[in-house]
Amino acid sequence: MFEEYIVKLKKIAGEEKSSAILRESIIAVATGSNDILNTYFLTPSRRFQYDVSSYTDLLVSYASSFVQELYRLGARRIGVFSMPPIGCAPSQITLKGGLDRKCVDKYNEIAKLFNNKLSAAITSLNTRFTDARIVYIDAYNPILDIILNPQKYGFKIADRGCCGTGLLEVSLVCRYACSNVNDYVFWDSFHPTEKTYRILARRILEQYISYFICGKSFC
Repeated sequence: MFEEYIVKLKKIAGEEKSSAILRESIIAVATGSNDILNTYFLTPSRRFQYDVSSYTDLLVSYASSFVQELYRLGARRIGVFSMPPIGCAPSQITLKGGLDRKCVDKYNEIAKLFNNKLSAAITSLNTRFTDARIVYIDAYNPILDIILNPQKYGFKIADRGCCGTGLLEVSLVCRYACSNVNDYVFWDSFHPTEKTYRILARRILEQYISYFICGKSFC
């Protein structure tokens, strides 16, 4: 799809301008969550082929290759998001969190393992592509803080989503929604609400925008 976009961009802006747009744009990459929760834990053949360590190695390898492909296509400012605390998603709390509806530590530990490897891979890429600014963006800790301290951010409910029962439904499966969405950290059993995303976006921009502009924590 990105290559299709580039073709369209060149038709509109021309070769030279298109290259400048690609070079100066900030491109965000998010990966891993569905691969772990859905592909790995819901597909027995994956668990037969890989243990957790080797599977996270595989995912990081895919992420690294994808970033290198973006670089080949002309991108030079690339933000790579860490995996969020997937064990705190309402769906996982419902399935594995017990009667107390606690975050699933096992899944969060896998997320942290993946993130450590991803961060190291991003560091390696930056040493290879010195004209690029490839930034590892920590999404794990900001989201976890919101989930564990919802009142601090103006939320009331963090262990279930707004749509449907909030326990397992996602996307089109939701048949109805709550009337007070701003009280919820999560929209459905996996995805945060717009309010949550706005808080995260503001925090991430404040923390990382200078890395994209001048390659360091402050300009």
